[in-house]
Amino acid sequence: MWLFTGGRSFRGARDGELVAFGQDKATLNLQFYSEEREQEAELTIQNGRRSAALNGVPKRSPAELVGKFRAVLFSPEHLSLIKSGPALRRNFMDAALCQVKPAYAPLLSRYNHTLVQRNALLKDIPRHAELLDTLEIWDDRLARYGDAIAKERASYIEKLEGPARELYAGISENKECFGIQYQKSAENLREALAVTRRDDLQSGHTTVGPHRDDLEVTVDGVSARAFGSQGQQRSLVLALKLAEADVLERESGETPVILLDDVMSELDTGRQNYLLNRLDGRQVFLTCCEPDAVKRLEDGALFEVRRGELYVPTFGAGYRDQNG
Repeated sequence: MWLFTGGRSFRGARDGELVAFGQDKATLNLQFYSEEREQEAELTIQNGRRSAALNGVPKRSPAELVGKFRAVLFSPEHLSLIKSGPALRRNFMDAALCQVKPAYAPLLSRYNHTLVQRNALLKDIPRHAELLDTLEIWDDRLARYGDAIAKERASYIEKLEGPARELYAGISENKECFGIQYQKSAENLREALAVTRRDDLQSGHTTVGPHRDDLEVTVDGVSARAFGSQGQQRSLVLALKLAEADVLERESGETPVILLDDVMSELDTGRQNYLLNRLDGRQVFLTCCEPDAVKRLEDGALFEVRRGELYVPTFGAGYRDQNG
């Protein structure tokens, strides 16, 4: 389902690896309710390429599905959001923004393309000095896209902060105060690129810009990454992901589907209960390797996957009766 948000496999699989052994293609169909009507999306993967259709109309790119089907993903990788390097935190902001504001996706794509071109030019200039004058063109373009990205990220974090603070207060029983701040590597990217040009030419890559920005999360004003306990860090991530769903619903006017990928086993009982209570009333798809992890769920269909085969589901109460 995550593929229908316009993204790639969140597990990092290449498109070709999503096709079953012995088959030349994979076709996925999704029926969902959005924009006050039933809709159907189709995604086909063949020869390492993807094609998409929405309501029977072919799309030029699967990226055009962005903003049609909305979902929030919570996987074990997200539990490292606080303690990991800044790349995961940037991905968190960008993935959320692409759904809140679909126009952000092509903006991010243009920035990344320009960044690749500028980095290639930085490597070529030492061997071809005549190319130096063209660097101004790429600096202007990178600054234009980069400043727009930084503005969108900062605005999103402002919207996220309130709900996340409230959620974290609930998890910590009002004993700790949540804080979050978007950290830009440059206030004015065009000026910063001029200042760092010599360093960029020496290193062969761009040293400032949204691709170097970060997100600082604090507890009682202290860096959670540097000083937070594992329990605090997991509570912070839980608050951030739940706040992501709240912001997406408020901004889009539609309730996103929640995808919990084998994350319950990584949370203690208290955090499991808080998560499930906060998700009450939403449509949730939960995957796990241990049946005990879902025995407490009162409603919902249960599916079992064995070697890629999906078995006929039973329902919550029946499942508990059959499995003790």
